[in-house]
Amino acid sequence: MTSLSLRDVSKSYGAVNVLRDINLEIDEGELIVFVGPSGCGKSTLLRMIAGLETITGGTLEIAGERMNEVPPAQRGIAMVFQTYALYPHMTVRDNMAFGMKIAKKPQAEIDAAIANAARILQLEPYLDRLPKALSGGQRQRVAIGRSIVRDPKVFLFDEPLSNLDAALRVATRIEIAQLKESMPQSTMIYVTHDQVEAMTLASRIVVLHGGDIEQVGAPLELYERPANTFVAQFIGSPAMNLLAAEVLQGGEQTEVRTATGGHAIVPIASQVSDQGSSVQLGVRPEDLVLTESDEYLLSADVEIVEALGETTVLYFKPKDGEAPLIAKLPGIHSIKKGTTIRLTAVPEKLHLFTDKGISFLYR
Repeated sequence: MTSLSLRDVSKSYGAVNVLRDINLEIDEGELIVFVGPSGCGKSTLLRMIAGLETITGGTLEIAGERMNEVPPAQRGIAMVFQTYALYPHMTVRDNMAFGMKIAKKPQAEIDAAIANAARILQLEPYLDRLPKALSGGQRQRVAIGRSIVRDPKVFLFDEPLSNLDAALRVATRIEIAQLKESMPQSTMIYVTHDQVEAMTLASRIVVLHGGDIEQVGAPLELYERPANTFVAQFIGSPAMNLLAAEVLQGGEQTEVRTATGGHAIVPIASQVSDQGSSVQLGVRPEDLVLTESDEYLLSADVEIVEALGETTVLYFKPKDGEAPLIAKLPGIHSIKKGTTIRLTAVPEKLHLFTDKGISFLYR
């Protein structure tokens, strides 16, 4: 089995700690996605797995073997870069064959591997073209094909779609998903800043922030049960709204009042906040609905209306010191800028966090 294990892995440059005590177990056949803001350490972690960065502390194992001191070429890993890294003077066929020729593989084995990769990636018509005669999406497929022919233990993808335009990004993302389906035993690790890629491709997502892992879980688990306010606002677009609130009554039906006068009862599994304590009430923009009732979650003045046809996105003018609020309503609405509206949400769609933003009250 090609499993991968990171135990207390850290990375520092002098006194600067980039990654701290990373612990992660990746099973054979998983497609793991590293996400997080710029500078969180996700690409550094990927390069450490590849052997392109040294490991300051901890242990990396691939298929049960320690890899800390093993050279990159001997780790059984293939890496796909965002810049394609193709040789411009070589044809698609020669680019894909290059690594195998360096390894002195028999020509028959090289030809069979290229034919298989070209079939999987639909590159057969382009094998005799130079990279300059290909589109960005086709070049990225060649870079992926060059990895496939090596039959690696682990595939690493470092933001492979970031250089593509929106339409090509969608098409290539679908191709990568189909590639994973065609190679179910292959272990893949994928770095991206695009959460749509993460949500649609990953078997599990690793959310990194400031050199630490904030949460690991299936895409919908992170969306529905974020471990803290950072994950809550990073996963999902638009980001989750957070409202300052006070606990009126604790318990399995926790009653809260927001700083702007809204009211909610949130079902939770256990009580961790006492009466009078400060919490943050979270609600996703797509879970808000219009109401005329006096029992509303929030009342605010509409500042911007984005009529997108399928949905209408409303941006509200925040009160002093508060973060902007967003509602994403299905369909078309004739709501005008400056209108004061009331919104609510079903209790099961609400989230509660402690005032430090690190504890989630599980429903």
